[in-house]
Amino acid sequence: MKKVRTVKKSIYSLALADEVVAAVDALAYQLHTSRSNLINQILAERLSCVTPEMRMQQVFSRMEALGESFRIQTQTSAHMLSLQSQLDYKYKPTVQYFVELYRSPKDGEDGRLRIQLRTQNQTLLVVLEQFFRLWMALEEHYVPQAAGTVYRIAPGRLERSIRNPGVDEETLGELIGGYVRTFDRYLKAYFAGIADPNAAAARLERAFQADSKDITHSI
Repeated sequence: MKKVRTVKKSIYSLALADEVVAAVDALAYQLHTSRSNLINQILAERLSCVTPEMRMQQVFSRMEALGESFRIQTQTSAHMLSLQSQLDYKYKPTVQYFVELYRSPKDGEDGRLRIQLRTQNQTLLVVLEQFFRLWMALEEHYVPQAAGTVYRIAPGRLERSIRNPGVDEETLGELIGGYVRTFDRYLKAYFAGIADPNAAAARLERAFQADSKDITHSI
């Protein structure tokens, strides 16, 4: 997804038939969007204009095609895609990956990735935070492209900024999808060896160092 300049919007007055507005509102409700945004999308498609939302859908469509090991959730926003994966740990908790893309860059970021596990299990939360901090340290140490990446940690959650390295929409979808798959694989490997977390961390670091040239981390 190429860098997109801020899209200018203006207010216009239109006279529309009540039946048309009712149909637009019903569809907008189904798509979790606003009346104005839906009309804008419909007109853009009819007039062959490319909107930021269309670019986002190209990214998400590519991610969905690569997400065979994940359960794709119904999108509640044109700006976001949600994927789910299960951990092989006790009651098999679900890890959710939320990818949000911005209409235009914000503070040098093109979007963000949020990894989240809803649980009240304190042991699980502690282990999850250990892995999050290990992952951040591995990226910062072995992946030069990660310099400047913004991370935020909260109980059961890690957020990471996404930056487009200057590629088209399909390639960006492949990069983000590859990143999520890699993160998920390492997370599951860490939990598989959680009986000895120090040994698990050491194994993952060796694997990460060996894989770092091939792993997609350029977002």
